[in-house]
This record gives sequence, structure tokens and C-alpha cells, in this order.
Amino acid sequence: FMNLMIVLVPVLLMNMVFSQLAVLDLRLPAGDQPGTAEIDPEDVSLEVVIRNSGFELNRTYQEKTETIVLLPKKEDGFDYSGLSLALQDVKKNPGFADKKDISLLSEPDIDYQTLINVMDTVRIYSAVVAASLVDATLFPDISMGDAAALSGEVTE
Repeated sequence: FMNLMIVLVPVLLMNMVFSQLAVLDLRLPAGDQPGTAEIDPEDVSLEVVIRNSGFELNRTYQEKTETIVLLPKKEDGFDYSGLSLALQDVKKNPGFADKKDISLLSEPDIDYQTLINVMDTVRIYSAVVAASLVDATLFPDISMGDAAALSGEVTE
């Protein structure tokens, strides 16, 4: 019995995972900063607005924001697969093919797990390449910020 314990304890300890950490670098959205008067007209920014009612995928070009797609919340939760498909379609556009940055704007009462799931959704998606499942990159440079209140909402 002692010989079994002498062999078994080190083997179990070597296979044990104590903790796993993942670090994701985030930035603040580039707002009104000094020296941004000569903004390149080709500079287009993408935003995912996370609301309790669902997702909004917006494109801002020369201070004009246009909604690309609205993804309402489903009865079982947020539509992460729809968001991933919409971002894949945007990435196929030649104007966004080289773009790597995106802003996530969330309402104050969005829970942490939803933010993490959205970050994972906008960074990568699973693609099949040569009969193998690989993680393809969408928009890995993520900025975080607060979403503007809807025009009909009352804020306290």
C-alpha cells in the first residue's frame, strides 16, 4: 500500500491544474484628444453596443454613426453567434480587412460574464481550414467604454 501511495501521489500532483489565468490587453476608446484635428478621412471605427435589449453593431465615419446590424436579445440570452456572423461579414469588406480594433460600449448594468463572452466573440471565431478547425482572428484590439443612453431613457 505504501509503494502505491509513493507512486500515486506525485503522479496526481503533476497532473493537477492549480489555476489558469488569461490576460487580455484593453484600451480606452480614442475620444476627443488634442491633436486629432487632422483625422484621416478613411479612418472608420467599429463599435459593439451592449444593451439589455441586445447588441448594436455601429460604424462611425467622420463623426457620423450608422447602425450596421441590430441583434435583439433572444429568449435564452444574447445572440453571440449572430454577432460573430455579422462581424465576419464586416471583416470580408475590403475596407475592414486590415482593421484590428473595435470598441465595446456597454450599459452600466451589463454583467461581467456577458462582457467576457462579447470580448471572446469579437476577437476570434472558429473556421475550417484544410479540414481542420482553427481560430481565425476578427478584431483582437479591444477598447472598452460606456454606452450612451437611448434617447427615450431617463438617467438618474
